[in-house]
Amino acid sequence: MDIRPRRSVLYMPGANARALEKARGLPADAVILDLEDAVAPDAKADARARVTEAVKARGFGPREVVIRVNAMETPWGRDDLEAAVAAGPDAILIPKVSRPDDIVSAAGALAAGPAETRIWAMMETPAAILNAQEIAAAGHRLSCLVMGTNDLLKETRARPDAGRLALVPWLAACVLAARANGLDVLDGVYNDFNDEAGFRAECEQGRTLGMDGKTLIHPAQIKPCNAVFSPSEAEVERSRAIIAAFERPENAGQGVITVDGRMVERLHLDMARRTVAITDAIAKLQEAA
Repeated sequence: MDIRPRRSVLYMPGANARALEKARGLPADAVILDLEDAVAPDAKADARARVTEAVKARGFGPREVVIRVNAMETPWGRDDLEAAVAAGPDAILIPKVSRPDDIVSAAGALAAGPAETRIWAMMETPAAILNAQEIAAAGHRLSCLVMGTNDLLKETRARPDAGRLALVPWLAACVLAARANGLDVLDGVYNDFNDEAGFRAECEQGRTLGMDGKTLIHPAQIKPCNAVFSPSEAEVERSRAIIAAFERPENAGQGVITVDGRMVERLHLDMARRTVAITDAIAKLQEAA
C-alpha cells in the first residue's frame, strides 16, 4: 500500500517569515503555508513571494508541504495559483470549492507544473457539501478533501457546540465521498488551542467518523493529534495477529477464520493490512524527520 500519514496538518501564516522557518522542524505530518485567511490584504503579495521562495528552497524534510492560495474570484487568486504551481509544492489547497468545475479549472493551471503536485480541496461552503460526491469524483490530481468547519458554521448559521451536532452529518458526507473515490479527508480546526481536553475529544470524534487526520492552528496541537490518529499498540498487535493467521497454509483459502476466539473475515484482513501499513509509514516518517 502506498500510504502517506496525514494525522496532523498545521496551518502556518505565509506572511510570517519566522513561522515558515519554524515549520521546517515541527513534528507535523504536513504543513499548509497559508496565503488566504492568515494573511491581511495588504500583505498578500509579500506573503506569496515569501511562501514560494520557502517552498523552492525545500528543507522541510519528510513533511508534506501544501500552499493554500486565495480563491480564484479574489484579486490575488490567479497570481497565487500561478506562483504556487511554479514553486512545486506537494499539493495546492484550493479554497471555496463548490463544484467539480473548480477542480477541473485548478488542474488546468497545474498542467504547467510538476506532475507530482496534487490538488487538495477546501470543503467549506453549503454547495461543497451538497456536491461532495461530484467534487470527490472530479479526478485531475485531487487527493484530499479538507473540512472548513468554521466557514461551514458561518455560512449555514448553525450553532457551534461541543458535540458538533450540526457538523457531523456534513463531515460524514465528505468522508463517504472521499472513500468512494480513493481520497483522504481531514477534519477542520479546533479554535481553542489552550483546551487540550476539548481538542483531544474532537480528534477522537474525527477519527471515529473516519477522518485521516486534522488541520491545526497551533504547534501545541501536533503531539496530541498525532497520538489520537495513530493506531494504538493494541490495534497494531491485533492487526498483525490477523495477518499472520490468514497467512497460515490451512487458512489460505478461507473466507472466515477464528483469531483469539473472535470471528474474522477477509474484510478484517484488509483493515489489518492498512493499520500495519500506516503504522510502518509513520515509523518511516519519524526516522526521516
